[in-house]
Amino acid sequence: MTWTFRMAAAPVLVAALAVPARAQSTVITNADIQKLQDNVYLAERDINQLKTRDTARATQLQTELDDLSDEVIYLRVKLRKERTLARSEYTDVESRIEGVRTRTRATGTSTSTAPPPPASTPTSAPATAPPLPPAPAPPPARTSSAREIPAGTELDVRMSTALNSGTAKVEDRFEATTVVDLVIDGRVLVPAGAVARGVVSSVEPGTRTNRTARMTVTFDQMTFGGRAYPIRGTVTQAIEGAGIKGEIPRAGAGAAVGAILGGILGGVKGAVAGVLIGGGGTIAATEGKEVDLPQGTVLRVRIESPVPL
Repeated sequence: MTWTFRMAAAPVLVAALAVPARAQSTVITNADIQKLQDNVYLAERDINQLKTRDTARATQLQTELDDLSDEVIYLRVKLRKERTLARSEYTDVESRIEGVRTRTRATGTSTSTAPPPPASTPTSAPATAPPLPPAPAPPPARTSSAREIPAGTELDVRMSTALNSGTAKVEDRFEATTVVDLVIDGRVLVPAGAVARGVVSSVEPGTRTNRTARMTVTFDQMTFGGRAYPIRGTVTQAIEGAGIKGEIPRAGAGAAVGAILGGILGGVKGAVAGVLIGGGGTIAATEGKEVDLPQGTVLRVRIESPVPL
């Protein structure tokens, strides 16, 4: 009887153990929430491109995306406090974000093709008119190589580690990864996830005598596809990891730090609070504080010279 009881109980025990295994496979993690934030970021990029073709539609989609961004933040807070999150809540927000992206791309496609202009009716010249000399050939258009990143190209990279002017030292190394594919002439030149290597070029921590901390970081190498490419990249913007919520005014060298800080910190969403990007990529902090770039900060990097690939 004991043997018979064990054989009958075995399927019940297996089924009981299978339930936690299935539940484990649906656990939502911080990495999943970060994926949602990256999708919001990509949708924002699509909408910004649409603004040049259909401003009204772009504004409507941006409003919807702003609400979804708030929901992503809510999910992150809920996960941190309750340590659990229903898969249905996650997939609902994920599908709605993807829906915004799909409608944005569909709108862009439908409005990007315009009918060709009607052909003009040629007018015949009088028979007695002398023949005109041939028109000089136009100079060849300057185009970048299909296997080259042109100078002036901007890339968005996400910081893998944190940087702070109070602890950073000159020549400290750090890494970041590209957020989206770099596509030029229909070809992906740099894939999302490529590793960009940066270095702290100069740093001035905040002190009693130096009330404005500064730090300059540059990028000198990018690695993808098993190869490393030397680059010269300068930081032009610093954006919170949740995604871009607005454009930051760019400060030229010699600009008044206080005046520009007042304009930036007056409510520009998405900008890392308390920092100003100046000439040469120098990052200045609000008076009395250190330059703080948390892990996950998105830096916009301008390629200063062409990069052959």
